[in-house]
Amino acid sequence: MADITLPQLGETVTEGTITRWFKKVGDAVAADEPLFEVSTDKVDTEVPSPVAGTLTEIRVNEGETVSVGTVIAVVGAANSAPTSQPAPVVAPAPVAQVAPAPQPAPAPAPAPVAQVAPAPAPAVQTQPIRAAQPVASVATATRAPISATASNKLLSPVVRRLVSDHGIDVNSLVGTGPGNRITREDVLDYIDKNGSAPQNVAPVVAPAPAPVVVTPVATAPVASPAPVVEAPKVAAPAPQPAQHSAPPAPKLTQGSERETVIPLTKIRKLTAAHMIMSQAVSAHAFSVVEVDYANVDATRSEVKDQWKQSEGFTLTYLPFIARAIVDALAEYPNLNASIEADKLVVHNYVDLGIAVDLEFQGLLVPVVRSADDKRLRAIAREISDLATRARTRKLTPDEIQGGTFTISNNGSAGSVLTMPIINQPQVAIMSTDAIVRKPVVARLSDGSESIAIHPVGNLAMSWDHRAFDGAYAAGFLAKVKRVLETQDWSAEI
Repeated sequence: MADITLPQLGETVTEGTITRWFKKVGDAVAADEPLFEVSTDKVDTEVPSPVAGTLTEIRVNEGETVSVGTVIAVVGAANSAPTSQPAPVVAPAPVAQVAPAPQPAPAPAPAPVAQVAPAPAPAVQTQPIRAAQPVASVATATRAPISATASNKLLSPVVRRLVSDHGIDVNSLVGTGPGNRITREDVLDYIDKNGSAPQNVAPVVAPAPAPVVVTPVATAPVASPAPVVEAPKVAAPAPQPAQHSAPPAPKLTQGSERETVIPLTKIRKLTAAHMIMSQAVSAHAFSVVEVDYANVDATRSEVKDQWKQSEGFTLTYLPFIARAIVDALAEYPNLNASIEADKLVVHNYVDLGIAVDLEFQGLLVPVVRSADDKRLRAIAREISDLATRARTRKLTPDEIQGGTFTISNNGSAGSVLTMPIINQPQVAIMSTDAIVRKPVVARLSDGSESIAIHPVGNLAMSWDHRAFDGAYAAGFLAKVKRVLETQDWSAEI
């Protein structure tokens, strides 16, 4: 008997929605056979069964959202009987016996409360009391929440929460994601064009309820003597000024024609928490090296047409950088490590994480496994495949787990110098910034120098000062630079 839990599908993902079961209770399940499909803020993927046997129990139905680690199903031995029988036991007759609750009838005891009203009423039925009541009644009837659940459309937790917060009718949204799924950007675009659903201010101006409040108001003056005198003393301290700084927040939640207020999503909050934790845990340091990519560019120009025809994708600078990092890690292994407690754990393999942007909805870091055993062409193929499947939510849980060193490819967006935050528990992360053509001093074969136009870019690295010192980090970067500028890449194409 094995419990099937919702796996971790990204470092900041804490929950997922079961979108489809491929098996039903009683079906035979093979190891590594797709068991269910899950949707999260970062990935939609099929999850295979870790064991072989018979699916004896499904605890989470399609469409339900649960936390990572939750037991969602049970797989027993082959030909084992379903364990769904306990369900009927939950419906015992005792529940129906609760009907004898009619006994509450004796509860007329509260009647005295109603009797208190008549006495003070005549004396307090003055005009000031009626003025206060309507205000309370209007406040309770100002909001009419708009339901966003009456839809059969499949929504990720982030989209569902955003739709609910803004009171948007899901059926009015048009999905642009894979399979016409509604994305976060679709919702935000809708809000920009149409705004949030209006808050229905109920015209419950009926001042009739005013008389009812007469009773509570009457009691207030009676009990006011002693407490009222003590209140000022408690309120005397400075806490009040602190409360005056809070009011600006509520005003922002309303938005205006000049401002659009977007609540931070759970994924954004979790990412922030993870980054803050990383900065608090690691002794962040920062080093940069400038690389002349003329050598790489010469190889790319020579094979680009043939490469595109044979591989189906463009040969970018990233595979070259990844290959150079792998070579340098062999010489500087302490960068391919993680810190556990007070120990540096150096990995004897390189699982290279490549950060992939998901249309500004978050990041995924798929991993090129055993990159140290792969040459340039194999690394390029895997990077292209992982990035494509990351953007179409086709990655498996295992493909976004782990990693011993991470590359953040910000240069594709045009950044010139980026200071990334270390991906815990790793000790270093490299940012590849934009490669631009600029004048450089080139050394000619005869030893002379001249000015030439070359493709140049920065490689910026954040590293944990607990693991090594600046000289070690500088040596690693120099090695990466040397490989990129002098390696004969034709042998790996």
